[in-house]
Amino acid sequence: MPAYQRRLSLIDTNPVGNKIGVVPEQTETRRASRYDAVIATLVGFCALCVSAYTAHVQRQQVRAAVWPILEFDSSNAPDIHFTLANKGVGPAIIRNVIVRVDGQPVRNWKEAFERILGPGEHLGSESDMRGHVLAAGESMTVFTPHDAENNPLNFDKSNPLWVKLNKDRGRVTVEICYCSTLGECWTLRGSGMTPSTTTETRRCPSPSAISFQQ
Repeated sequence: MPAYQRRLSLIDTNPVGNKIGVVPEQTETRRASRYDAVIATLVGFCALCVSAYTAHVQRQQVRAAVWPILEFDSSNAPDIHFTLANKGVGPAIIRNVIVRVDGQPVRNWKEAFERILGPGEHLGSESDMRGHVLAAGESMTVFTPHDAENNPLNFDKSNPLWVKLNKDRGRVTVEICYCSTLGECWTLRGSGMTPSTTTETRRCPSPSAISFQQ
């Protein structure tokens, strides 16, 4: 056989079809790898979403388990008194208190009742609100005015002092900022004779010159 025919024979012994047949297999492999990467990314993203949602639910559950709700109130039975109660399920940490009479801040109960009754000696018993930690379900009588004999003002429409204080106890309003054990804070605003309102706040202000001292 001539030399040029032997060279052609060597070239033709590896058919073109065999070379082309390898390309689809490699393409399918790369395509499968891309699908696997996309699926792995989606699975990871879904797992991250589930984890974040679970953490959010757990946070809300913990928050609900320690949520304090303060209420300020006054009553004329069996005597005239002012109360502060925690109706929530967690302790309330009282950070700042402002008490006003006719919209003007007062520093203590003596000053408050001088605004209502005029100058003079006004007796009563009080419990400090400022800095107090009110447990869940706890209620405290923050002030009970007394008569000249230092007795509580029991329900008695024939007593001018009782009548006066029973009428004017609504002039006393409070603004109390308190926090939960998680550091979430709220501000309670109300009086002894109208419904209170509570708003969430980022943090409680530091005590100032107008803050209540008791």
